[in-house]
Amino acid sequence: METENPSHEKPKITLYWLEKSRSQRILWLLEELELDYELKTFKRSKDMLAPPELKEVHPLGKSPLLSIEVSGASKPMVLAESGVIVEYLVDNFGTWLAPMKYMEGKKGQIGGESEEWLRYRFYMHYAEGSMMIYLVVALIMNNIKNSPVPFFIKPITGSIVNKVTSMFLEPNFKTNFTFLESQIATSPDGGEFLCGKGLTGADIIMSFPLIAARGRAGLTPELYPKLCAYMDRLEKRDAYQKAIQKIVDVEGYYSSAL
Repeated sequence: METENPSHEKPKITLYWLEKSRSQRILWLLEELELDYELKTFKRSKDMLAPPELKEVHPLGKSPLLSIEVSGASKPMVLAESGVIVEYLVDNFGTWLAPMKYMEGKKGQIGGESEEWLRYRFYMHYAEGSMMIYLVVALIMNNIKNSPVPFFIKPITGSIVNKVTSMFLEPNFKTNFTFLESQIATSPDGGEFLCGKGLTGADIIMSFPLIAARGRAGLTPELYPKLCAYMDRLEKRDAYQKAIQKIVDVEGYYSSAL
């Protein structure tokens, strides 16, 4: 599909990809948009932090990072944060991946926004503002549980992890997965995606927390059949598979685990 950038000269796009990070969904989006891009991959250090080289690209040194260089510009534009990157790419290169904002005959009216668009806007914030919080806490708890501490400290750390898991993580995972199961079941126009019949940027940004949570945190086909079937549909898309193959070709393997 052709891009919607009116410039005759294609911009130079570079994705700074970090293993076991949110950057994979940006790679998938680039493949969905069929854009030309350069891929630069990075590995985490032994402490699982991003390597210092990424700070040469952006002061925060995180990933994903996307640089866009256009003719005549003094320096590339560097975008950070998944939501910002997804919205920028969709706005400039793939407006078909965003729902129509207004219902027919209600353009510009407050309250005239379509359900599809309201869902789209919600998920662009929900993915990081809600869903990822619990996954990050779960990752920290797992690291604490498996950390090399003296044997007489192990029961204390284990007790803390168990309480955080049972009192905070498990009920919140259940609430969110139940909500998402209902969202798939009530997708507009009987659609198979979060915002309706077609794939949107919202599905792409939600892919990382959901697929990273698969098989853990109670996210199983037995409990959430519609949500898991939805995730299967995402993973079967040609562009999704191409994005994985790009990493396999460069790194030799790919893992979606946090």
